[in-house]
Amino acid sequence: MNISVLDRFLKYVSVGSQSDADSATVPSTPGQTELARLLAGELKDMGAQAELDDDSGIVYASIPSNVERKVPVIGWVAHVDTAPGVSGSGVKPRIVRSYDGGDILLNPEQGMVLSPAVFPELADYLGQDLVVTDGTTLLGADDKAGVAEIMDMAASFLQNPERPHGEIRIAFTPDEEIGRGTDAFDVKRFGADFAYTVDGGALGEIEYENFNAASAAVTVQGSSIHPGSAKGRMLNACLVLMEFQGMLPAFQNPAFTEGYEGFYHLDSLRGDVEQAVAEYLVRDHDRAAFERKKEFMQECAALLNRKYGEGTVKAEITDSYYNMKEKILPHMHLVEHARRAMEAVGVKPEIIPVRGGTDGARLSFMGLPCPNLCAGGHNFHGRYEYVPVRSLEKISAILQEIVSGYARYGLEPPSQGHEGTRR
Repeated sequence: MNISVLDRFLKYVSVGSQSDADSATVPSTPGQTELARLLAGELKDMGAQAELDDDSGIVYASIPSNVERKVPVIGWVAHVDTAPGVSGSGVKPRIVRSYDGGDILLNPEQGMVLSPAVFPELADYLGQDLVVTDGTTLLGADDKAGVAEIMDMAASFLQNPERPHGEIRIAFTPDEEIGRGTDAFDVKRFGADFAYTVDGGALGEIEYENFNAASAAVTVQGSSIHPGSAKGRMLNACLVLMEFQGMLPAFQNPAFTEGYEGFYHLDSLRGDVEQAVAEYLVRDHDRAAFERKKEFMQECAALLNRKYGEGTVKAEITDSYYNMKEKILPHMHLVEHARRAMEAVGVKPEIIPVRGGTDGARLSFMGLPCPNLCAGGHNFHGRYEYVPVRSLEKISAILQEIVSGYARYGLEPPSQGHEGTRR
C-alpha cells in the first residue's frame, strides 16, 4: 500500500515525543520509544532489516544493495524527539489548501495568527498547501519531517526494486533536542561510509558548517547580611553577576548576530544575595574565535575575583560540539551529490552555515562524515511552526536522487557547471 509522505508526517506528529532534559532515562521520555517502535515496525513491514536498540532508543535499519559493483554505503539520520520548550503532545495539525498569501488564523480563541507581516517567507509558498498547528502546540516538523522523508525514500526503493541503489542505512535517534542524540550511537553497527542528517530548514538548504559550541555556568558566591547593617559587609551575588554580564560584548548576542557571527547567549539566570548562577551558550563558527570567547569569560571571572576576592566568581565551561566543516572538506562529494540531486529535481540549492548544531556534527567527529540537509519546515520549536507539503515531497525526491546518484556515479558526481548559492 502506497502511503504519501504527508500521511506519514501527520501520523508521526500525532505521537507526543518531547525530550526532557531533567529525565535520567534513555530515551528521556516514553513517547520517543513509542515512535521509535512504530518506525521499526513500519520498516520491517516494508521489507527492510530493522531493530530498535532498547538500551539506546536508536532505530537501526538497512536495505541491501541491488547493484553488483561496489558503491558507497550511504546512511540517513533523523531524530524522533521534539523540543521541550513548547508542548508536543496532542498535536492537531491542519492543512491550509492553496495558501492565498494572507494571514492564517491558527487559533480563534487565542487570536493567534500566522502572518506574512511577521514571517515574510510565507510569500514563497503562495498557492501551496501548508501544514500548520492549531496554536496550542508546536508542529514537530523538527524533525518528524525528516523522519517522514527518510521513510518515504526507503519505501520508494523497496516498492520499486528495479531502481538501482547501493546499500542504504537508516538511523532514528532520540533526545537530539537536549544534546544526547548521539551519546550511544554505534557508528560501527550503523555501517555507513558516509551519511546525511535530514534536520535542516527550508527546501534547498545544504549545511556542512556549524557552530563550535560550549555551555558555561557562571556561579557567584556572595555574602548576605541584613541590609540595615550591610555597609562594607554585603556582597550581593546578583549584582556581581550583572557586572559579569555587563563585561561581555553587548552586540555579540543572538539578537544582533547572523551568518557566521558568533555570540554569548544568556540562557538562564537565577539567584539571590548569597548565590547567583547564570548559564550561557557560547557559539562561533571560527575555532580560534570560539576559543577566544571562552578565554574572555575566564578573564572576566578572574578580574572580578581580583576585585571582590578569590573564589567569588567561578566560570565552568564545557565544550558541546565542533564545526563539522573540517571533517566534511575531505569528502566534498557529499555536498556535490546533494547539490546535483536538488538540481535534478528542480530545487535550487543553497549552501548555508548552521547557526546551531546537528547530530551530524558529532557523528562527523566520531568518524562518520555527515552534512545536514533540509527537512522543509519553518519556525521550529514553536506554535508558528509550519511545513509546505511540496517541500516534504521534494525532499523525499532529493534523498532518492542522492541514493541513485551514488549508485550511478560513485564518489564523484558529474559537474553540472553550477556553484549553487551561498548565503
